[in-house]
Amino acid sequence: MKLGWRIWLIIIVLVLSLLAIRPTFESGVVIKSIDRESILFEQGVRSGQVIKEINGQKIANFEDYTLVISELFKTNEEVKFEITTKDNNYIALLNQTPDLIVQNVPRTRLKTGLDIQGGARALVKPEQNITDSQLTDLIEVSNNRFNVFGISDVKIRGVTDLSGDKFMLVEIAGATPDDLEELIAKQGKFEARIGNQTVFVGGNQDITSVCRNDATCAGVTACSPAQTGFVCNFAFTIYLSAEAAQRHADITKKIDIDPSTGGKYLKENLTLVLDEIDVDNLLISKDLKGQVTTQISIQGSGQGTTQDDAINDAKTSMHKLQTVLITGSLPYKLEIVKLDTISPLLGSRFVYIILLAGSLSILAVSLVIFIRYRKIKESLAVLFTSFSEVVIILGVAALIGWNLDLPSIAGILATIGTGVDQQIVILDEARRSAQVSMKEKMKRAIFIVGSVYVTSLVSLLPLYWAGAGLFKGFAITTIIGITAGVLISRPAFAELIKNIEGN
Repeated sequence: MKLGWRIWLIIIVLVLSLLAIRPTFESGVVIKSIDRESILFEQGVRSGQVIKEINGQKIANFEDYTLVISELFKTNEEVKFEITTKDNNYIALLNQTPDLIVQNVPRTRLKTGLDIQGGARALVKPEQNITDSQLTDLIEVSNNRFNVFGISDVKIRGVTDLSGDKFMLVEIAGATPDDLEELIAKQGKFEARIGNQTVFVGGNQDITSVCRNDATCAGVTACSPAQTGFVCNFAFTIYLSAEAAQRHADITKKIDIDPSTGGKYLKENLTLVLDEIDVDNLLISKDLKGQVTTQISIQGSGQGTTQDDAINDAKTSMHKLQTVLITGSLPYKLEIVKLDTISPLLGSRFVYIILLAGSLSILAVSLVIFIRYRKIKESLAVLFTSFSEVVIILGVAALIGWNLDLPSIAGILATIGTGVDQQIVILDEARRSAQVSMKEKMKRAIFIVGSVYVTSLVSLLPLYWAGAGLFKGFAITTIIGITAGVLISRPAFAELIKNIEGN
């Protein structure tokens, strides 16, 4: 059989898709999150690292990790805790379970959505109309809020429905609907305190402006080596209202200068508090003692094993503080429009059933085609093309980092169904009157396929925004599938059939 360029194209795309998915058989557990205040974080342990050994014991999966941890921390006695990752070794003395959240190393680069992982999802709408920039600020504040409460693996994105209404879609793996509802429903309160006295609150009531994108008043100021790597300092300017500036002066004039700091700072710190939880503690310069000033420099630091890591950590911390200071807690009262939960076991069961149904449907269709046309080669061509389309969809999803949820999997099945329909059109065209050349038959078939593609694409685009984005997964995977089909797999299938019928 002669392999034309169309067949070579689908083979090349298949190989690239498999490389994008990148199956792996690596053992160990990957760190999903770590407490930034923990000893292990200070030692350089970071999320994304893969744990291979703990105290010399091999860690092949999550079960091994749980067993080793439970054995080490049976009591509250201090023990030596040694983590070996792929690249480094870390040692700390701990008397309690480490503040780590881990999971098995993903077998592929494919990401799964909440429907499969399990957890809670809320569709949230501000009670007033907001702009795109205000929605972005709301998402940043919400992310900060979840970070403060120690909630990891949270995904928040803005979505818009067909009416133009803006929502936040909040997904938290492993959370319950009650947890999510409690965190979203109350607006919360942000304060800056010295001792037990409030200096100013977040938002524009006390803070008139925060420097964010101006290098003259915000940025990383200096980096220096430390015992565990590097420490980088940052500073940015905030501007207080006259009332807040006066309160700051009245409170600070009663505070003594701390001699242990070389006389540079006051004895009391400026504490940033969100919902009665301390977010950060900042030193107060002696120059601000009793001074009525509307311009205050907020300073902090970040750390990392390398200077680049420390710079990135400092920028992240600075951005977090800037966002909290600008908008306080949640700047708008929120309404939970829809609240869902799903068990990870139920999600896995759904995936198993859907994939099984898809595989059986492809085999059944191939069998029907064999009975109808009495040619095993044509049935195998249908199997190859349908399989190729699934792999290409998964490859593109891995490449763009799209989370595969149940609507996405439904989109894959829909793509398989439309693909089989169009392959039957190509087969029927190929068996038309011998008076028409095979080349002309294939042109006619591809024209029909192209017309169906345009119609399907136009009908899917509104679905991308329908339901405030809850059907986005279905729309994206289906669009990827039918586009790959009309540009790659259908022409390749037509060429295969042309070769088969020619023989």
